[in-house]
Amino acid sequence: MGIVELRSDTFTKPNAEMREAMARADVGDDVYGEDPTVNHLEELAAWHTGKEEAVFTPSGTMSNLIAILSWTRPGDEIMVGSESHIFWNEVGGASALGGVLMRTIPNENSGRINTDDISVAIRGSNIHQPPTRLLCLENTHNRCSGAVLTPLDTQRIADLMGSKDIPIHLDGARIFNAAVALKLPTQSLTERVDSVSFCLSKGLGAPVGSLLCGTSDFIRRARKWRKMLGGGMRQAGVLAAAGVVALNTMIERLADDHVNAHALASGLAKVPGIHVDPSTICTNIVIFKWTAGDVSIFLEKLASHGVMAGSPGGQFVRMVTHADVGMDDVEATISAATSVANALTNKP
Repeated sequence: MGIVELRSDTFTKPNAEMREAMARADVGDDVYGEDPTVNHLEELAAWHTGKEEAVFTPSGTMSNLIAILSWTRPGDEIMVGSESHIFWNEVGGASALGGVLMRTIPNENSGRINTDDISVAIRGSNIHQPPTRLLCLENTHNRCSGAVLTPLDTQRIADLMGSKDIPIHLDGARIFNAAVALKLPTQSLTERVDSVSFCLSKGLGAPVGSLLCGTSDFIRRARKWRKMLGGGMRQAGVLAAAGVVALNTMIERLADDHVNAHALASGLAKVPGIHVDPSTICTNIVIFKWTAGDVSIFLEKLASHGVMAGSPGGQFVRMVTHADVGMDDVEATISAATSVANALTNKP
């Protein structure tokens, strides 16, 4: 029985073109700035995001941490969404390693953060309080079913933060999914933020890596933090080569993942015990509520039918479509979920 892997788009495997590019990559020592393939990848990343420069890192978590370290000092406070990846899934690195406080601002179901909530949360010059030094946004929003921020959403926040002289870092792990969903150039989603990270190892299908992008001065600081955190990868062109292929060939096909995710949500909406609104699914993440019992049992039974899914917590289940999931897999998943749900709800 084949396995349908829906736990994350990080389970994608490098395709044949990537593997060939990795095998023949021209390499050098990247810590010295002498790996030509890494340099090319960084130039591509800077171009896609409309920033001056970029730096290649092992992961999105490291890119976000480097960004926070580059913008702050110990004792500062940063603002993050209450459902943000930085807050939930990055092991508290900003606090543990950067010595900064994370103040959460409520995320709406759409992933948006209200500017009024941000304005109230910004610290003044009170001697008793840490200074607000950074706001972190997320696009697409992982825990909000892959929700997308539009250029206008970002502009409203950027206007406010600009008036307070507080920079914005964008966790754009899946920023290309957002651009494809909105049918807009990626630069339109990143032009009003001061730094942005994105992942190669999710929907773009590369095996490893993230890019952190910003001004030349920011990237200079970021490279030093990358070195301190152990992110200097030497002959990293072997990995960067797959990233070059990803940026050149894998962006437009993300639309297929979005179609599959919507079809998945539409099918699951008909399954007893599952609550999901397909109209809210705009990229490749489907989060639904299992209302008929223990989520862990539901997931275990799904796995026995060859479908791997995960839970972000509570009664919720998350499924993520990607390059290695086709419409046949979507149909198999809906069928498996129906069988499991019928058995667990005692329906014939």
